[in-house]
Amino acid sequence: MNITEQIPHQPTTLAILGAGAWGSALTSLAQRNGHKVLLWSRSGALSLEDALANVEMVVSAIPMKGVATTVAKIKELGLREDIIIVTATKGLDTVTTRTPSQIWHSNFPHHPIVVLSGPNLSKEIEQGLPTATVVASHDASAAQAVQTVFSSDRFRVYTNTDPLGTELGGTLKNVIAIAVGVCDGLQLGTNAKSALITRALTEIIRIGTHLGGKTETFFGLSGLGDMLATCSSMLSRNYRVGYGLAQGKSLAEVLAELQSTAEGVNTANVLIQIANREEIYVPISWQVYRLLNKEITPQEAVEALLERDLKSEN
Repeated sequence: MNITEQIPHQPTTLAILGAGAWGSALTSLAQRNGHKVLLWSRSGALSLEDALANVEMVVSAIPMKGVATTVAKIKELGLREDIIIVTATKGLDTVTTRTPSQIWHSNFPHHPIVVLSGPNLSKEIEQGLPTATVVASHDASAAQAVQTVFSSDRFRVYTNTDPLGTELGGTLKNVIAIAVGVCDGLQLGTNAKSALITRALTEIIRIGTHLGGKTETFFGLSGLGDMLATCSSMLSRNYRVGYGLAQGKSLAEVLAELQSTAEGVNTANVLIQIANREEIYVPISWQVYRLLNKEITPQEAVEALLERDLKSEN
């Protein structure tokens, strides 16, 4: 029996904020399941007020830099308390160092908020290739409602109760993807890449649990799963940033070629602020930060990691 036959089909009206690759992919998934979608973007003809009228669910897929301003505008317009808010953005706010769900919750404390994150390369989803994701919330019924909207035989949706860990896994792995892109760009081989990803997972767990996520979440789809996808595909914008830097291109050149947002660049800068404030040991992220800020070359970043003091794996 296919998954769409297992889930009661109740049409939902939802607003999806952000008409980029990710927002468009989520729109396609919901529409294929028979739901009504109002797709909004800052440059589109549909007003934010009209997009939010009479919806049951709001899905935010806008870049991190636009989250705070968009949330503020929605707060001014008002939002019924029964509307489920879904955040599918992976990043950290430059000003507050908050995650997207924390920004949404601080402005809409009485709304059910759900985090959607997983190994979800937009182009593969648009091609109809199979994948899975996680919807996480402290409100189980809200998570199940989102699961129903997006689940299909090509898009398997799981639930959990750790929204912060789910969100941090999807956010922090973007920094690691830049490091892995450097590794591949320098042609350091599979052994080096495997070692880097393994040590990076330890680093992500260290950061994520310190900030309040659960350890097991980072071994799931939104942690290890998302990291493997993002660190192994040229469809990953963050991987391509590292790969391009390793080939001698400037960050500005790489970003111009992408013509889209690579959230890992901003995340690396904010993460170092958090790590310094909280005294969290982040050797891989630190070298990525230095590389992005032109303090070292890709070769020097690798050498710095290899020259670290000998220690126990744990």
